[in-house]
Amino acid sequence: MQATVLFIINPAAGRGRVGQMRDRLEAAIRQQAQGQPFQIALTQAPGHATTLAHQAPPGSRVVAVGGDGTVHEVVRGLAGSDKALGVVPIGSGNDFARMLGLHRLGLEAALRTAFQGRVGSVDLGLVNDQPYGASLGIGFDAAVARKALEAPSFLRGMPRYLYSLFAVLKELELPRLELVQKGQTLYQGPALLVALMNGPTYGGGIPIVPDALPADGLLSVAVAGAFSRLGVVGILPRLLAGWHVGHPRVRFFQGDSFEVRFDRPIPAHADGELLEPAREYRVGLRPGGLRVVQGQMA
Repeated sequence: MQATVLFIINPAAGRGRVGQMRDRLEAAIRQQAQGQPFQIALTQAPGHATTLAHQAPPGSRVVAVGGDGTVHEVVRGLAGSDKALGVVPIGSGNDFARMLGLHRLGLEAALRTAFQGRVGSVDLGLVNDQPYGASLGIGFDAAVARKALEAPSFLRGMPRYLYSLFAVLKELELPRLELVQKGQTLYQGPALLVALMNGPTYGGGIPIVPDALPADGLLSVAVAGAFSRLGVVGILPRLLAGWHVGHPRVRFFQGDSFEVRFDRPIPAHADGELLEPAREYRVGLRPGGLRVVQGQMA
């Protein structure tokens, strides 16, 4: 008996673009099903995708239709289960889909993969006992994302990002970071940001840890240390191109668990979703802890 495929569609994803595509999406799902049982559920509010994924039948495929925010909610609903996560990447970010080799697929190919693609597994990240999929960023990048929530409503896309970036730069005061692994201090000092990654990219394709692998049983960590305001402006183009590797103030580590401590509460984002600022983040992973429908994995 074929497993049911549940499509969780977030109409708000992609700044509402997914909702505008609803009729086309449902028609394409019916076309690709080829007799396989499926259901469609629309999210109604933040957090609803987690509930829908948790309620899906055991052994089913649960497909997040949207961006990284939708994926993150579905991951939280599937963690620890035998259900498999599929992704149709139509929202913003799409770094989880990029990690699975799904981000360049057109709609029909993504849906066909959701129904027929091979099921494998990737490691499941955990931050303060809460699951995440591809990325955890703490510090400057999360502060910019938080500041974007306060930006004028008429700003969109890159203008909104630049407004937020320079607003954070204006107030920049680096916290002190202590990165600890199994009782050993790996880094101690001022830090612009720390990223604890299951996949290589975050922020819509920024290759923060280019060599990260999602199924190697390890988190890949990047620490950007003491940067001035001018230094931040200088490193950003290199970061976007992946040329920050080898920079003397950027260090890399690997391991299956870390304690990330600061001298004051610092904002973070998991799969692009903002977390409440904290002084300490306990970060680990569950090897092979998330079943996924795979494309061509990074």
